Amino acid sequence: MSIKHSDNQTFSFEILRWYSQNPRELPWRGIDDPYKIWLSEIILQQTRIAQGLPYYEKFVKAYPRVADLAIAPEDEVLRMWQGLGYYSRARNLHACAKHIWFERNGEFPNTYQGLLTLKGVGSYTASAIASFAFGEAKAVVDGNVFRVLARYFGIDTDIASGRGKKEFESLADRLIPADQPGEYNQAIMDFGSRQCLPLNPDCSSCPLQESCFAFQKDLVKSLPVKINKIKIKERNFHYYIIRCGEHWVWKKRKAGDIWEGLFDFPQIEASKKEPSQELDLPIVASERVEYPKKYRHILSHQKLNAVFSEMEIAEENLSDLQEWADKRNYQLVAEDRIDYLAKPKLIVNFLNDHGF
Repeated sequence: MSIKHSDNQTFSFEILRWYSQNPRELPWRGIDDPYKIWLSEIILQQTRIAQGLPYYEKFVKAYPRVADLAIAPEDEVLRMWQGLGYYSRARNLHACAKHIWFERNGEFPNTYQGLLTLKGVGSYTASAIASFAFGEAKAVVDGNVFRVLARYFGIDTDIASGRGKKEFESLADRLIPADQPGEYNQAIMDFGSRQCLPLNPDCSSCPLQESCFAFQKDLVKSLPVKINKIKIKERNFHYYIIRCGEHWVWKKRKAGDIWEGLFDFPQIEASKKEPSQELDLPIVASERVEYPKKYRHILSHQKLNAVFSEMEIAEENLSDLQEWADKRNYQLVAEDRIDYLAKPKLIVNFLNDHGF
């Protein structure tokens, strides 16, 4: 429900004026290259700028053109993405690059509606590319924009609802200046991330203070409204590190579960924090180590608990181990090649902790 109406032109003018006095230098700003803008937007989805910036620079260096990304092996792209999480973004990024290069002759669609047809590109990313690269007056609406609009205009519609999304997008499109769409979109996102913060916003120095509904009505902490309906599933993994000489057993995760395309270890998943069964390894381990530390890893919809065991197999049993691994679609990887595998952060953390 919209509680208040205000002067739209005044709002947009003040946002742009604030931005002109508080510019932030970022490598994807002030350019109209749709490839680099698209790359930055995909990397920054659900990612803070400070975390995403080095990944953007790394990708641009490795893949300066969409053609370079399109012809790169998927495993290499996933390895480059390692640590950013939400790995479906990396797979969609790679698939979209191949589509642009091989089916569109390297040309991005130049309209909001055309950009929506690309894999992994939703309304927010399409709006960003359309306005930054092609000057289309299409507003971006991310968490920062939701917050600024909800507080300033006094909107208590649930931002997680379909109705709320439509209401905020419609308002945002009415606010965007036709002659400065890209500049305005950057401005309002920065305003939300640096001035109108989720907690402890700097209302005392805000240029919109006098006309902000939430500030005037003491509702800053109450807006925006988001009714969280996400159910978190808890899962318990027991990982088995199986080593035979210089070879380790690794498992490449398939589609239909977390971390598709990434490598982790053979595992047993149990309903309790300790598994009720052992791995079906037909070879007796010559040595076994139980690591006492329990690892926790939080995903958007899942909470993972993990423990690790290490099993050493005598080198004379390598062929038997290879046969066992082949039947289960596991891979024996030489120790000096492990660093090249794309791995989830949970596995990377374990390896780093134990000096592997």
